[in-house]
Amino acid sequence: MKFPSLLMPGLLCALVLLTQSVQAQEARSGTFKAVQGAVTVGQGDAKRPVASGGGVVEADRVQTDATGSAVLMLRDGTTIAIGPNTTVDLTRFQFDGTTQQGNLAIRVLQGTIRMVTGLLGKVQPDNVKVSTPASTVSVRGTDFIVEVL
Repeated sequence: MKFPSLLMPGLLCALVLLTQSVQAQEARSGTFKAVQGAVTVGQGDAKRPVASGGGVVEADRVQTDATGSAVLMLRDGTTIAIGPNTTVDLTRFQFDGTTQQGNLAIRVLQGTIRMVTGLLGKVQPDNVKVSTPASTVSVRGTDFIVEVL
C-alpha cells in the first residue's frame, strides 16, 4: 500500500494550487478581453506586459503606448475600452456579486477610454466615479467616452 501514500504529496500540491488559483480569480477586479500593441499593468515600478486573459486588481495602473489598446471587463460587467497613449488608474473596485453592492473609481490621467457600466452603474450609479486631472464625473449614463488631452 505504498502507492497511495506516494500520491498524497502530489494530491496535496494540486489542491493547494487549485485553491490559490480560485483565490487569485476572486482577487481580480477584472480581466483583459482583448489587447493589441504595447499595454502594461501594475503598481509603482512593478509593471508587467498584458495579454488577453490577464488580470487587473484594485490600484493597478494600465498604460498603452501609441500602438496599444485594450478592452477590460470588470467583475460587475463594466467594460472599459482603453485607447492608444492612455494612462488609467483603477483607483477603487469593490463588488459583492451576491448583493450587487460596491464602488468603482477610475482615474484617466491621459488618453481616451470608452466605458459601458455594468451592475454597479445600474444598481448604484452614485458609487461609480470617473475622474480626470481637471474634474470628477458621477456616472448617470451607461455608455460614455472620456478624453484627456
